[in-house]
Amino acid sequence: MKPNRDFHVPTHLPQRLPVLPLRQGFLYPQVVSPFAVARPVSLRALENAVDGWLVVAVQREPIADPNPSDLLPIGVLARVVRPPTVNGDRQVVAIQGVERVRLTDVDGPSPYFEAKIERLDARWPESVEAEALQGALHEAVSDVVEGVSGNFRELLEKVTEPTVLVDLIAYVIDAEMTWKQDILLTVDPLVRAEKVIAQVERAKDVADAQKKIRDRVRSTLGDQEREVMLRRQLDAIRAELGEGDDDDEVKQLKERITALTLPEEAQNAVDRELSRMARLQRGSAERNVAIDWLTWIADLPWSKTSPGAIDLGKLESVLDETHFGLDDVKRQVLEHLAVKKLAGTGRADVLLLVGPPGVGKTSIAEAIAAATEKKLVRVALGGVRDEAELRGHRRTYVGSRPGRLIEGLRRAGAADPVVLLDEVDKMGRGWQGDPAAALLEILDPEQNHAFTDHYLEVPFDLSKVLFIATANDLSAVPAPLRDRMEVLEIEGYTQDEKLNIAKAHVLEKLAKNAGLDETDVVLDDAVLEAAIDGWTREAGVRQLQRVLSKIFRAAAVKKAKDDGELPLLVDVDHLEDFLGRKKFFREEHEVGLRPGISTGLAWSPMGGDVLYVEATAVPGTGKLVLTGQLGDVMKESAQAALTYTRSRAVELGIEDELFGTRDIHVHVPAGATPKDGPSAGVTMFTAIASLFSGRAVAPDLAMTGEVTLRGRVLPVGGIKSKVLAAHARGIRRVNRRDAEEIPERVRDDMEFVFVRQMDEVLAAALDAGATLPGLGDAGVSTHVVGEPVQAAS
Repeated sequence: MKPNRDFHVPTHLPQRLPVLPLRQGFLYPQVVSPFAVARPVSLRALENAVDGWLVVAVQREPIADPNPSDLLPIGVLARVVRPPTVNGDRQVVAIQGVERVRLTDVDGPSPYFEAKIERLDARWPESVEAEALQGALHEAVSDVVEGVSGNFRELLEKVTEPTVLVDLIAYVIDAEMTWKQDILLTVDPLVRAEKVIAQVERAKDVADAQKKIRDRVRSTLGDQEREVMLRRQLDAIRAELGEGDDDDEVKQLKERITALTLPEEAQNAVDRELSRMARLQRGSAERNVAIDWLTWIADLPWSKTSPGAIDLGKLESVLDETHFGLDDVKRQVLEHLAVKKLAGTGRADVLLLVGPPGVGKTSIAEAIAAATEKKLVRVALGGVRDEAELRGHRRTYVGSRPGRLIEGLRRAGAADPVVLLDEVDKMGRGWQGDPAAALLEILDPEQNHAFTDHYLEVPFDLSKVLFIATANDLSAVPAPLRDRMEVLEIEGYTQDEKLNIAKAHVLEKLAKNAGLDETDVVLDDAVLEAAIDGWTREAGVRQLQRVLSKIFRAAAVKKAKDDGELPLLVDVDHLEDFLGRKKFFREEHEVGLRPGISTGLAWSPMGGDVLYVEATAVPGTGKLVLTGQLGDVMKESAQAALTYTRSRAVELGIEDELFGTRDIHVHVPAGATPKDGPSAGVTMFTAIASLFSGRAVAPDLAMTGEVTLRGRVLPVGGIKSKVLAAHARGIRRVNRRDAEEIPERVRDDMEFVFVRQMDEVLAAALDAGATLPGLGDAGVSTHVVGEPVQAAS
């Protein structure tokens, strides 16, 4: 809205022009103003403007359908300076007033208003009175500019023409609509100037009077009224800055916290945080951090527990339904939960399930959660090397959060869930700290009733939580951590157990996963045994599931394509058509055929396996060569074996000079797999003794155990897994005492040779073997192809 003196009324302008009626607003000469035009009569007037020229007339009353008599007799000749733009159902147009005109002979409103115009001579006269009024106008400008925007202020200060200045002041001054209409109707510029100056003085007097009233009221206010006023002003300022009353989210958060039963220390921390948050600016980073912390406090189950109780009968039934065998493990789980039911928390509150992959460690935890009707929270610890993963990050860090344990409790919604700490043996240690050290507090019943997460910074009671940990390798679990847990070892399954598990659980699960019915695939015991023996080498049944799933996927393809009849019948002869070439074969080893070869037993996190030790001699100076990626312990066992054999040369019938004229080479297949541990000691002793004595080792005997330099056999671990591996390879004799944990069917099928001294081992291994030519006769090199072994221990 600004004056523009560039437009001049063309001489050829017709005497009758379209009239645009204004229901609201007004227009003065030399002022540009936008108008929103929506009424049809107004739109038609715009469309029929003569080269953009028309007359703008103000209505006496803001009625929707005016008649000619409703228009003021004085209007403004104007021109459209900007083409109309469509805004919804209306058009926005910019119009500039040029001069006042009188409207006569008005027609309309159909199709639009049209009037004959009479131009009015409104030039500023040259007289003393006019000069005085012009000076008064410029003085009035200084009073007016204080209350107008920057553009108009600059414009008022620059305009010098009196007639334009009068209309501009009238346009911007705050006054009633009737007064503004009166200024539009006043043609005489001097009279119009007097009215404008009088209105400016009147507005100035009103402003001065209001200021005096405010000052007088303030001076009479007492201290109490003044405080009320200041507080109201403070509230207004806070509202303007976004620091007013709490929003709905904060109010709901406060209500949730009020409904909680918090420990005293936590309640004090919450009160301090709420008080601090009230002083923080809304939208500030600190306030958002405080809201996040309070939200975590409100979400945690401080006193909420699961409704179910420990039902030992139901737990026993669930374990029997979901797990075949594992009688000893089931018994220990029941004993543990019976103690927890009767005595509450105690030293045995944490179970550590140790065993190879796929033997059911995780599913046991799931069964316990289902039987006790508690939520299961799984915390995967494999690869975790940052202590903050468990303890959380402090709130000073951007994006900080509580640790995984607190997050799991929030998801569970109860303070007594079953928490599965999965793969505790695979945690690492980095520069961020040792997560195993954080577990010490979490799993210690003497401390975990006041566990403090770094993010929360208030104690939380973990004593109601039932912790269950899993691991593949017990030796990788730090000793202080093992001390806080009750270890339950889950060894591998026998072939019969795998067969029963497949029939009872695996086949049903695979059929469901493939979208089939159990009757759509028929696998008899012979097929399952062939798949277990020829395509899997594992302690559990995970690989077996993957192998058998190929058969079910083949059946799913047939059913989806409607190609062929179901059920799919699979026999042993056609098993390779579904599973591919057979991967594992019963090894044709050379034990019993040549001296220097013995059969040992190894253990790894994958379960037990058979380990072959080969020894041969070549002409040399008595050196000992060791190959097969052996660790330091196995190398020392070989050195001890050679020394023991030399010390027993007479009893074994070995010529002493052979030790100085032969180099001994000991190799343990497979060469690409690292191996270490003391339990291969008896196997190396036997291989070297067999080599020098020329007597082959009995082919049906496997052995395990650590041996001292004086020939004493020491106990080792992993016996069950090792014996099961030997049984699966057809070996029927083992040199172990502790055979009680072996399944009864395997015990009945095998002979256990109980030994204390190496002499007993050699008596059982060599005396039963064939007597072949010794080193002095041939010095033959031997070679046996063995199965890959993960580690000897």
